Amino acid sequence: MEIVALIEGPDHVSARYRVQAFAPALTRAGCALRLAPIPRRTWERVRLLRGLRRFDVVLLQRQLLSVPETRFLRRMARRLIYDFDDAMLYRDSYHPRGHRSRQRERRFGAIVRSADVVIAGNSFLRSCAISAGARAEQIRVIPTCVDPQKYPPLRADSRTEGMELVWIGSSSTLAGLRMQRAMLDRVGREIPGVRLRIICDSFESFGALPVVQTPWDAATEGAMLAAADVGISWVPDDVWSRGKCGLKLLQYGAAGLPSITNPVGVHTEIIRGGLTGILVNNEDQWLAAIRELAADPELRRMMGRSARAVIEQEYSVAAHADAFVSAVMG
Repeated sequence: MEIVALIEGPDHVSARYRVQAFAPALTRAGCALRLAPIPRRTWERVRLLRGLRRFDVVLLQRQLLSVPETRFLRRMARRLIYDFDDAMLYRDSYHPRGHRSRQRERRFGAIVRSADVVIAGNSFLRSCAISAGARAEQIRVIPTCVDPQKYPPLRADSRTEGMELVWIGSSSTLAGLRMQRAMLDRVGREIPGVRLRIICDSFESFGALPVVQTPWDAATEGAMLAAADVGISWVPDDVWSRGKCGLKLLQYGAAGLPSITNPVGVHTEIIRGGLTGILVNNEDQWLAAIRELAADPELRRMMGRSARAVIEQEYSVAAHADAFVSAVMG
């Protein structure tokens, strides 16, 4: 079976974690997967869409084509899959024009109604697809998955003093961390020995809190995460964030780290409060959680082991490979 995945780009995080991660499982099932970045120019897009007839399955990953392009795609594709891991019908949390976009809503509705199968990254996204006209029976919920084997095994904590927080992401998501600048400055002033490692393509300073700048690299991100003590994440409580699939928390857990985060969307599903991390609502709770974990290395290790176990059982590529292959092949 010949499958083509229409993606934003081979290095895009969604393409790596939601398509390429399942390539070995598709190969074992007798499928050949090709990745095809969607061109920006209209004539190049049309040429790409015209060539889709020779494939058995077309998987459109996350992108919103114009309504005429979606109709043309539907005519060209023998079997059409739409996979998405963000609330694509909305603008993101930091857009100056707000969340609501009628154009995005129209495009999103056109593709989820046209697809033979819709693969949603979480239950909130499933509800978005249903509200846009997709049939409930055509939707599969498959979370974003990580491969724990790509992260170093858990190790005894050799740090004799202090604690290293870690945040991983892109420059676009750094805005969320920036909104916690005052809290992070307080951490630096009030909790001795704590520092923050930022793994990213851009960096920020946070007052009194020492920052270790670590350029992101696919080959080293697992080791850099596992070398830290606690992962942190924060997102605004809005419709865009409720569609997020919690990749940061999944990576922290795979690396054997507990997480501190706010209870928005899938954060409340991935993090089991007191077992794999700590859910916090305000600045004082952030400080209390960081102070508690900084004072208790054994608690950090216990939570990290539990977090890794949850990822292996519920959010690993191995746990969902069969479901993904089934959704794609039908």
